[in-house]
Amino acid sequence: MNTMSLKRVIAHNTLIQIVGKTISVLLGLLAVAIMTRSLGVEQFGWYVTAAGFLQFIGIFSDFGFTITTANMLSEPYFDKNKLLNNLFTWRFLTAFLFQGLAPILILLFPYPAPIKMAVLVTTLSFFAISLNNIFIGYYQSQLKMFIQMSGEILGRIVLVVGLLLVARGNYGFLPTMGVVTLASVVYTFYLWLRSPGARFAFDRAISKAIFIKIWPTALTVIFNAFYLQGDRVILPLYASQADVGLYGAAYRVLDMLAQAAAMIMGIMMPLVTFAWSRNLIDDFKKRYQMSFDLVCLFLLPAMAGILVLAQPIMLVIAGAEFGGSAKILQYLAVAIVGLSFGNVFGYIALAINRQRQAIGIYLADAVLAIIGYFVFIPRYGLYGAAYVTIFSELFAGLGLLLLIAYYAKIWPRLFTFIKIALASLIMGAILFYLQPLNLILSILIGIAFYTLLVLIFRIITLKTVREVLSRG
Repeated sequence: MNTMSLKRVIAHNTLIQIVGKTISVLLGLLAVAIMTRSLGVEQFGWYVTAAGFLQFIGIFSDFGFTITTANMLSEPYFDKNKLLNNLFTWRFLTAFLFQGLAPILILLFPYPAPIKMAVLVTTLSFFAISLNNIFIGYYQSQLKMFIQMSGEILGRIVLVVGLLLVARGNYGFLPTMGVVTLASVVYTFYLWLRSPGARFAFDRAISKAIFIKIWPTALTVIFNAFYLQGDRVILPLYASQADVGLYGAAYRVLDMLAQAAAMIMGIMMPLVTFAWSRNLIDDFKKRYQMSFDLVCLFLLPAMAGILVLAQPIMLVIAGAEFGGSAKILQYLAVAIVGLSFGNVFGYIALAINRQRQAIGIYLADAVLAIIGYFVFIPRYGLYGAAYVTIFSELFAGLGLLLLIAYYAKIWPRLFTFIKIALASLIMGAILFYLQPLNLILSILIGIAFYTLLVLIFRIITLKTVREVLSRG
């Protein structure tokens, strides 16, 4: 595949995902808006605590099935259907074991009783989300992420409609958790229906290959659970549920951006793996650089926009009762740089089969983050959690950058990164100068100026845009 054809494939898949993800994000923000207004700060804190605990279990037992599935299905070693079925079987068993323990483990924590009931109700939701790992990895490998996006949107529609009905009937907290579970189950069922029909299967040779591929990734993901979700588990031990609600509302925005970075790398991962596994070094270098540039192109302006618009963003999303979330969101936005690097270089480490070497980075980050959470959260509360989150994201991102540079003998070129950062800074300054403005108008102005700056700085040229949009 020549460079222009590759750009066209990536652009078309990215465009589909951008449109789909935009719809999904808007529906997700609408769901948050309904929940925050119907539950209030304290009960939304209950939701954040319950979801944070289950997310911790979910990440702890994730084992990297999504990227491992996309990676192995891009390699030429096994029959694709047999491989998919074996991956599905192992994902089902591991998810059933770990998610099944969640309602028991939550009893060991001194959380209020409604939170423990919420974990029981929503365990099925996170079990369904765990199964999605396999289907998303499959659609990534096939460059058919439109199927995943349509399923995600369907789940979000079910979520929003269900939440509206619960809020209108004033049914309360636990029925809200039931709606969250139903939406996840619908999403997973749709992905399964559109797949080749993943079934239970066991092949000794394939299972051995999966284990060899996945165990280093599994360890890194387990360590990820501590530094990515540790704050959501530890914070409720030292802060009120109202404060947890404020922190969780701000973190929802960061979660959306993390999904955007994962979306881009989901598109690039099979292409990078294909080049590396076949020793196409020049193609690998181009696709590696393209991955880095694409993630920065989308996430750096998002960081600049959030730093300026945090207050109106939180007022629109969560309501006046959550106004205190804005400052937390500004702190968390700084972590976007580390989040960008961590996503790119984490995926690249898997593509070049250096998961084992990455274990030390994730282990050190997990240890430092947990120590940091227990030191800074009791002293500084929400801001202590935010400080450690910023540090842990930057630590992982820079550590993985050095690892890739050492083993792949390549550094990402920073010229485009500098131009993107400058364009984002200028856009942020313009928005800051124009405030106060309506949030939607501010976002549209920011997008317009950033697009113009991208063209002026030749980050993307008009010629490239025309070629990408052309047929053939």
